[in-house]
Amino acid sequence: MEWDGISEFVAVAETESFTQGAIKISLSTAQVSRQVAALEKRLQVKLFYRTTRKVSLTQEGVTFYQHCRQVLDALEQAQRAVTSLQAKPQGHIHLTAPVNFGEKMILPIVSDFSMKYPEITVQAHLTNQQVDMLDGHYDLAIRIGKLKDSTLMAKRLASRKSYVCASPDYLAKYGTPHSIDELKNHNCLLGSLDYWRFSANKKITNLRVDGSLQFNSGVALVAAAIKGIGLVQLPEYYVKQYLDNNQLVSILEHVRIPDEVVWAVYPHNRQLSPKIKYLIDYIAENISTENV
Repeated sequence: MEWDGISEFVAVAETESFTQGAIKISLSTAQVSRQVAALEKRLQVKLFYRTTRKVSLTQEGVTFYQHCRQVLDALEQAQRAVTSLQAKPQGHIHLTAPVNFGEKMILPIVSDFSMKYPEITVQAHLTNQQVDMLDGHYDLAIRIGKLKDSTLMAKRLASRKSYVCASPDYLAKYGTPHSIDELKNHNCLLGSLDYWRFSANKKITNLRVDGSLQFNSGVALVAAAIKGIGLVQLPEYYVKQYLDNNQLVSILEHVRIPDEVVWAVYPHNRQLSPKIKYLIDYIAENISTENV
């Protein structure tokens, strides 16, 4: 079977656009359109439904895409296997991670990685939204907690603790809550969500709490808690140094949620290339689990 038009067809199928498909494989839109049309003529089937707004696969197109994707993945894997034997890791990595965790824990490691492997460039996009890795053309994502998308491949990097904390002055003035029911009598400083998470009867419970402040900044919440304004629930990397120097006190330990896993994930249909493997391994080796 001839290979002409296969790469163009797959690019259009994955981007749902002839224009975006052409950009993806660095060809002109006209050339991609001609190749796909020639492929349809050769196969004697219609692969796409075309409208002015959208391009979508026909049933025959879906079947053909599934087989073509497997073939292209196998070819890419074969090429990587050969080139990785003789070449240093190089290329570009598109990475996504949660905002605060990315800023504090991941990007400093990525910066060190870039110094060790200068032939690899990294573009990082920090967001707390659950992005679609294929649509966003991401090679790697750092995610925390339970993975919702079972189609992703994942490697465990570390685990993350969370604490409910308050300053000694706050507890001296307002008392120490010994159960989550008592939180309704306390000033609970909120982050981006209006609830806190606890482990009760071996189940995770989302408890709505109220407070005088709501910041989408862990750093700002820590500062407010140290001033004695209220209680906070935050990951360990925000509060550890203040717990160690007694500026904050951990409370409600008996209902603290289990440690959450920090994952490196990547699409299942992409063979783990040397550059991605090097970065994942580097993050795993250098992330400080005691501060996560």
